[in-house]
Amino acid sequence: MTDWTSSSVVIRHKVGLHARPSVKLTQLAKTFAATVQIAGTPEGPWIDAKSIVKVMAMKAKQDSTLYLRASGGDAAAAVTALAGLVERDFDEDRAHAASG
Repeated sequence: MTDWTSSSVVIRHKVGLHARPSVKLTQLAKTFAATVQIAGTPEGPWIDAKSIVKVMAMKAKQDSTLYLRASGGDAAAAVTALAGLVERDFDEDRAHAASG
């Protein structure tokens, strides 16, 4: 049986988990050695958070809950970092402030 570190976070981004946010999430997930998965419900289906195609296909909308889980040596760090990215609105406000 696999030991999972898990968390959940509400997506506040106005367009949900679409192109730019999906890319940011998968890029961050790929920086960890852990197996990282996300789901739209606590029961799944769980998808590979390192797959841009699968993450975008999830079509998670604004105000929906994103469930995160990871297993491996850096699982806790992966879950914390990904939850933080979502909580920070995928760093979109900072990107707009820097460009505007």
